[in-house]
Amino acid sequence: MMNTQPQVQDAISTLRNAFAPLACHIQAVRNGCFSFTVVNDRGVARHCERLYPEQYANGSLQQVIDRTRQSLATKGLAA
Repeated sequence: MMNTQPQVQDAISTLRNAFAPLACHIQAVRNGCFSFTVVNDRGVARHCERLYPEQYANGSLQQVIDRTRQSLATKGLAA
């Protein structure tokens, strides 16, 4: 069985860096899955999503980042 903990930590770090200066909160890390919420400077959640290993492994995380950035842009936010 593959140890996914380093992959989870790398994915979390990548997400936090990708959406700075907006805050990226991580919740419910379990069994290789976790949720992330992008929060604006007023503390309002602007995007929330649950990620599974196949969504952050093998370069797939960039697709999640791109999709989230597009969603944030439609809400008038840039990350």
